[in-house]
Amino acid sequence: MTELGFANAFLLGIVQGLTEFLPVSSSGHLALTQRWLDLDPDSPTMLLFDVCAHVGTLVAIMIVFAKPAGRFLRRLLRELGKARPKRRYALRIVGLCVAASVPTAAIGLGFKDKLEASFDNPTVIGICLIVTGALLAATAFAPRARRGWGRFGVFRAAIVGFAQGLAILPGLSRSGATICMATLLGLRRRWAGEFSFLIATPAILGAAVLKFRDTTMLPESELAAVPWGPVMVGAGVSFLVGVVALKLLLGIVRRAKLHYFAFYCWILAACVLLGAFAEK
Repeated sequence: MTELGFANAFLLGIVQGLTEFLPVSSSGHLALTQRWLDLDPDSPTMLLFDVCAHVGTLVAIMIVFAKPAGRFLRRLLRELGKARPKRRYALRIVGLCVAASVPTAAIGLGFKDKLEASFDNPTVIGICLIVTGALLAATAFAPRARRGWGRFGVFRAAIVGFAQGLAILPGLSRSGATICMATLLGLRRRWAGEFSFLIATPAILGAAVLKFRDTTMLPESELAAVPWGPVMVGAGVSFLVGVVALKLLLGIVRRAKLHYFAFYCWILAACVLLGAFAEK
């Protein structure tokens, strides 16, 4: 197995930053890239790299959504205060985020190990990429979404959260699954993108905490050997690239061009499946 160096960390940071937000599956791309670079995904170094890279993309979400989040929090405080406005859409959005986070957490905590066991299985990655492509393609044929927050109920939010939970599978894009599902369920495109990343924040943070917990259980001798320089470089690159990728994705969602990524997913799936077949 190859040790993580600065060049590999830089490349992995780019892959993480791009694919965490573009609807092509960060987990699938990272699994394939690590396999190509001959890196051990279960090593202490890669576990810590995964944690730090996810923190980088989480910070990217906070930076891009800083102004909308500030407006939302001010509105939420007014709705919780004494002079409550009649239309309490901030409280409603909080409720929808909770409804979406419940199935995500249930899948993540209950089936995390079983789903992540498929990271070394190219066939699973290829099949999940095909599914991701199908979801993206479906948005091209769906009627124009017209639902606002008031007509997007708890049940629909839970379905989006369920899709997010399944995106633990490598090759199934988290952003693709949640944005497509919200759009197909009728939520307006702009809000589908924002809702996807509202519910992504606790999901990404929770995944990072779980992986960090796994690293704390490792022997001190293994942790001491971790090359922190490359790990931090990878995290920084994932943050910078993530900011650009997230802004790009939000523009793509508003212009209803998600289905273009379906072709990329299908081409990559074909390459992965043909490679897996050739290895047998």
